[in-house]
Parts: sequence; C-alpha cells; structure tokens
Amino acid sequence: MLIAHLDADCFYVSAERVRNSFLRGKPVGVIGNQGACVIAKSYEMKAAGIGTGDPIWEAVKKCPEGIYIKRDFRWYEVVSREMLALVRERSPLVEYYSIDEFFMSVDVADPQAFAEATRDAILRRAGVPVTIGIARTRTLAKLVSDLAKPFGALALIGADAEKELLKSRPVHDVTGIAKRSAAKLAEYGIRTCWDLAKAPPALVRRILTVVGERLCYELQGHRCVPIRPNRPPHKIIGRGGSIGQPTDDPAVQWAWAIRNLERLIEAMELNGLTAGRLTLILEYKDGRVASDSATFMAPTCRYDLMLDAVRGLWTRLLLPGRLYRMHYLASDLQYPGARQLCLFDTPPKRDPRTVEREINERFGRFMLRSAATLAIPEIYADDAHSYEICDIQGKTCF
Repeated sequence: MLIAHLDADCFYVSAERVRNSFLRGKPVGVIGNQGACVIAKSYEMKAAGIGTGDPIWEAVKKCPEGIYIKRDFRWYEVVSREMLALVRERSPLVEYYSIDEFFMSVDVADPQAFAEATRDAILRRAGVPVTIGIARTRTLAKLVSDLAKPFGALALIGADAEKELLKSRPVHDVTGIAKRSAAKLAEYGIRTCWDLAKAPPALVRRILTVVGERLCYELQGHRCVPIRPNRPPHKIIGRGGSIGQPTDDPAVQWAWAIRNLERLIEAMELNGLTAGRLTLILEYKDGRVASDSATFMAPTCRYDLMLDAVRGLWTRLLLPGRLYRMHYLASDLQYPGARQLCLFDTPPKRDPRTVEREINERFGRFMLRSAATLAIPEIYADDAHSYEICDIQGKTCF
C-alpha cells in the first residue's frame, strides 16, 4: 500500500474562482477578517512579490491591479467537503487533514494513473486545481506533492527516485521541521532531507524529540505516522485571536471576552466535551502579556460556571492599555459518560443557555447572544465574522 497527499493549489483563491469565473487568470488576494493582511494569494499575485501575511497597504503598493476579497470560510468548507466526498469514493482510508489537504491510501496497479485521474476528477467536479503526490509514507508523499505543484500528479516509486528527491530538498521542507529545528540539525551536519534520512534515529530524537525521530524513519520509507480516518480526541480546545483594532475601551474589551467565551462553549458543546481547567491569555499592543487559569470543581461546559471563572480571571489579569489579542484554552478535557456528578452539577432543564442555543439553531448563529457583546455590533453585522476555519469540524489539523 502507498500513501497519497492531495493539496489544493491556492485553495481560498481557487474556491473564489469556482463561484466567480471573472477572477480566473487575475491577481487575487484573500484578506482576513479585519482586512488587514493577505491570508492567501493566487500565483499571479505571488509573482508580484506578495507573501502570505503581508499587510494590505503593502500588497496594494506591490500589486495595485490586484483584486482583494474578504475570506468566506463557509463557502470554502462547501468546496472542501465536495473534494472530501470524491476522495472517499476513490480510497477506503482517507484523512481529512485540513480544509485543503487530504491523505489517502493507494492500493492500485498504476499509482501514477490513479494520481492523474483523481486530480482531473476533482477539477471537473469541484472546480479546484489540486496537486497529488504518492509515495511509501505520508512524509515522503507531502514532499512529492510540494515538488509537483501546481496542478501536478506524481507517484514516486523506487529507492533511486526517493534518494534523488531527498538530496534535492533542504531539511526544512519536511513538514514539522521549522527554521529553528533546521538550525539545530545543521549543527550536526544535517542540512538536506537525505541527511536526515541517513542520520542515526537516536541522534535525531535527542535533537528533535520523538517527533523528529518519526520523521527520520518516514523518510527512510518506514510508515510511522498512520492515516487517521477519524479526528483524534481533543487535548485542548482554544478560541480567540486578534480583536481587530487594539482598544483600551473596557466595554469593548469585555465584549470580546464574552464573544470568545461563547465561541469556546459552542465548540465544546459541538464536540461533547467538558473542561476541568480554563486559561485566559491577554496580549497588549505594547507587548505585555498576562495569563492565568481557573480550575473547576467538576469538568463542565456550563456557561454560568465558565462565566464566573472568566470574571475572576479578568479581574486578576486586566492591565491598563490597548488590548490586542486574547485567547481561551479549555484543557483537562473529558467526554462525559458515566461519571460522578457533584451535588449542583446538573443545571435546570430550561436554563438561559439552553434557550439561547435552541433559538440560534433555529434562526442563525449569534442571533441571540449576551448583552455584553452589544459594544461590538460591527462584528455581528459582518458575515465574515460569523464563521471561522476552526468551526470546520473533522479535520485532524487546524
């Protein structure tokens, strides 16, 4: 059995082109919630020197003829699910790795023909160009697909072909090895993927822990990282991020705290999880960071209990200044089953949170929400803020 890695080419841009053919062949950039930076770009825009994360004001100077579109994760999920359905028709074992990436098992007589046929079928059905790489392990398959981009299909078969590929690629091309890890490896003379494949696994483990050791074996052709058809259980669930324009307005700061708490609880309820610990992290424009955690008597996802915890954390953490980012981390997670409840663990059947959830399920997300969020009406008026990439369920990677 071989493993294929499928990666969509410029996925957000390609998805926009599916519903608007006018964008084809033009320099297109997809921008984030606040319209502050480019989060995806077409090859035409990339040729103008624009990179992911570039501020929009710099991008416009580099590419004034570019077309800039606010992201729409709801639509991107529709296209992603169409791709996933087709991949599952062609392979019995598929991992929904991210919104635009899939791993799948391949057990056919002609893997090159399989790669080409699958690539072409996705373009016909979903309208999105993709690249497919096939090799003995998922780490090798990812390297092959990177080599074959864009709109490529390549099955790498044979030790000589693998050796040639690994010798040509720097070690930081391996997913999971960032620049800092590559610098550590370079101190031991490990600079290419081939160097990593031939290095003693015990040495790699000492440098990069067991994760790096697995990558070493994967490059040798030993399958150490399986295809996961189901998402592994959560260890931590987080919600938050930038609050847009940094602010020192207490009402706006608290409004974002409540919005992100509601999103966190929504994610926990959707995944059937309760948390034993809640961590709040506040980041300020001047670089200051404050964080603290609260522990619950019993794992919970109840809004009233978590809100009480947030009030305490907020009082201890809030600093004077312009708040920039905030993050919630729910940890010590449990999937409630048969467990001992505390005396007051069961809320009333018609508690406010239940009523809120029922109304929102019927009329739309955030249709009913905490009054504290009235300080940020522009967020709820903008459809781009109603759905995030982390709301797309089933992926093994963010």
